Amino acid sequence: MAYIGNKPTAVPLTSSDIQDGTITASDIADSTITSGKIASGVIANQSAFKNIIINGDMSIAQRGTSGTLQNGTGGYLCIDRWNEIEGGSESFVFTVSQDSDVPTGQGFVKSLKFDCTTADASLASDGALTFRQKIEGQNIQYLKKGTSNAVSTTLSFWVKSNKTGTYIISLVDVDNTRSISRSYTINTADTWEKKTITYPGDTSGAFGNDNGNSLQVEFYLGAGSNYTSGTLQTSWGSNVAANQRVGQVNLADSTDNNFWITGVQLETGTTASDFEFLPVDVNLARCQRYFEKTLDKFLFTGSGNVADRAITLNYTVQKRTTPTVTFSDITADGGGTLIAQTFSNAKHLCVEMSGGSGGRQFFGNYKSDAEL
Repeated sequence: MAYIGNKPTAVPLTSSDIQDGTITASDIADSTITSGKIASGVIANQSAFKNIIINGDMSIAQRGTSGTLQNGTGGYLCIDRWNEIEGGSESFVFTVSQDSDVPTGQGFVKSLKFDCTTADASLASDGALTFRQKIEGQNIQYLKKGTSNAVSTTLSFWVKSNKTGTYIISLVDVDNTRSISRSYTINTADTWEKKTITYPGDTSGAFGNDNGNSLQVEFYLGAGSNYTSGTLQTSWGSNVAANQRVGQVNLADSTDNNFWITGVQLETGTTASDFEFLPVDVNLARCQRYFEKTLDKFLFTGSGNVADRAITLNYTVQKRTTPTVTFSDITADGGGTLIAQTFSNAKHLCVEMSGGSGGRQFFGNYKSDAEL
């Protein structure tokens, strides 16, 4: 190509050009898009599924919108993929719920809320209040953990509480019994604040390349002296309980205390990008890999008047592994009942029904749980 006068000088391409849609012809030149920019995440972070966390916007709650967390309980109480734990022999009680209190103008419509209903101002040494997400090893091989090329990750989220002060979040390598803890501060009571924490890559201990629990992102809301008597472990190393939650405030010290969180995102790199909102059907399907329930009664219609029938049901989404299946509200015309679950795998299950005097139509609900 010939030019009259001097050849135009290329204007460097910036992340703002990508975001606001003002890329011009002069932006796209040999010297403006480099492998370094792609590797550092300037362009890579624009890709889909950059968020390692599933359901970080707290929008999917198949199990229900509320649960009670108290001594001897815990698990997946309401919002999908979020596991709540009360450790030790504590007397505090929390209502855990999906809530509509969210930061203004950020696109979120739901949050995870902890509401203290029974206080414990002095936690026992083994006391702990935690919520976390467990992550399959095969989904995070690109973090290159255990190699000299291990990459950093950045956690970002929106949080609100009347209980100001220091909170701790750990990344826990379950495969190799390693962890790292970092702190953040809630500065202003009852105000939504965005927090960002960066964790360096770990060159020791690779994640298993399988569907097992390899990485846990653990958020702490209270901890006894067993977890706070040391020095906070801000670099990767072998698990030392006393160093894991040093400085953590006690959210359980008053029934006035509440805590909300939403927009949780864990991504590669040392900077946080905007939260990745997924279409609701995509977000739901990702959650259904771990847990699925029928929203209305499933129906099987047979022919004839055979006493017993085998029914094969296909899951909406293939599960992480063979799930635990529970049934409820099983009926059939003519008084039929569920005889047995014949088999189940990650794709479908088969049940045998007794048809009673009619036996042509069967109704019921099921839940399939394949959580980590």
